[in-house]
Amino acid sequence: MDTTLDTPKTADVTVSDRAAKRIAEIIGAEEGSKMLRVSVSGGGCSGFQYGFTLDDTKADDDLVIEKSGATVLIDSVSLMYMEGSEIDFVDDLIGAAFQINNPLAQAACGCGTSFSL
Repeated sequence: MDTTLDTPKTADVTVSDRAAKRIAEIIGAEEGSKMLRVSVSGGGCSGFQYGFTLDDTKADDDLVIEKSGATVLIDSVSLMYMEGSEIDFVDDLIGAAFQINNPLAQAACGCGTSFSL
């Protein structure tokens, strides 16, 4: 699935304005890395965990979401676990972090990076 759209909603995964702004800032400060890769892998305290890495290479099966100068990549396997999710960025008294608001998650841990289905 190679979909590139310049809209905030792609395959039912959205990127908030706050997240797009922060991703663009991070990418702008890094040499060579042009995209944020969001992935899901086994592990964490709830069974699955989200991963966030900078990447300069797009795979053939990546979903590509572009918004406000930010590019997000999600591989096809991770996308199965993220349908309907919103990628957000939260900056509060506890700290600043990307957060996935996932309607498929039945439980999540306190750190916000681990979930179960």
